Amino acid sequence: MTVAVQVRAILACALAVLWAFAQVPPADARDVATDRIGVNRVNLAWLSRADQERILKEIAASGITHVRLSLSRPVDKSIDALEIADRLGLKVLLEIQLGNKDYYPPGARPRTGFGRIWDVQRLSDLDLDLYRSQLRSALRRIDDMGIRIDAVEPGNEINYSAYNGDLVVYEKPGRRTPRNVSEVADRTAFGRGLDAYVGAVRITREELQATVHSREALLISAGLSDVGTSEADSRGMERLDPGEFISLLRERNIDALVDGYGIHLYPGRKDDAALARYVGTLLDFCRPEGEGKPCWVTEWGIANTAFSCPLDDRAREVAVRAVRRSFDELMDEGRLRAAFYYDWDTQAVYSVWRCGTLSPAGVAATKTGKVDAK
Repeated sequence: MTVAVQVRAILACALAVLWAFAQVPPADARDVATDRIGVNRVNLAWLSRADQERILKEIAASGITHVRLSLSRPVDKSIDALEIADRLGLKVLLEIQLGNKDYYPPGARPRTGFGRIWDVQRLSDLDLDLYRSQLRSALRRIDDMGIRIDAVEPGNEINYSAYNGDLVVYEKPGRRTPRNVSEVADRTAFGRGLDAYVGAVRITREELQATVHSREALLISAGLSDVGTSEADSRGMERLDPGEFISLLRERNIDALVDGYGIHLYPGRKDDAALARYVGTLLDFCRPEGEGKPCWVTEWGIANTAFSCPLDDRAREVAVRAVRRSFDELMDEGRLRAAFYYDWDTQAVYSVWRCGTLSPAGVAATKTGKVDAK
């Protein structure tokens, strides 16, 4: 074989190898671990399209890349907000509000809150056929508009009676509330509600996979409340610890359906060490892929009761940075994959859009990459 022939043969082999690598499809989006830092702006369906546009433009112009929005009634206006967010390049975590009465039979009566809290539907009454048909209709319209959803979170704080009608609100607060599932007032209905919830998660996965643009959307279990026992006692509202609630869902094989567990975190003002302990204790059940499921903090917040302009946000910024450092450690370990700050502009004490700009605490809360102590 001549040298020229040998060179051509070597080049041909090299090109063949390069061509083979070029034909390998990109890794499945669900296999790529990407941490998401964002902000909540729920219930945009209640606003005019002009206000939706203004708010989402303010969020995008502030450098924020991820936003948690709601699929709630009126659904058409929820989809309007999704279209605007998608057009602005914002990646959307879509919370599906399970309180939507269209998911329940006409005769299903919500559990009373005795005027202290809103009345709420019982998960045990959730009609899975209605849920599928309504969700399919919404997802098809979203898909027809070319919108890609980044992640979906069916339900919100379903370990707490404010959002789960199978948990009781006492007529008069002050008595001891359950410390574990064995003490829940109506365990039978509560268990049926968990079964219905897992059924809704399965349907959500199936309907997402039937779309073109959102078939690779990540699926996150409902963000769970961190309301403690003393607060539950004073409010007279049943709740369960997030870790125990996740265990109950895992017994129903939720891990086969979800990519992560949703959790909410409102630690209050504490020193740095106490904040780190709070985060570490609350998120103790979060695990890297392969050992369990990572967590998504779909709501977290630190209050600032100052409302004057210019805003003094120094104390809150210190606390926010401390929480973010704990999040950074958990993200490095693969135990946490997302953190969405609550709230952009609707909750006066928690909001970070203040005096016409993103507050210093808001900048720290929504900054991509690691956050230092400053």
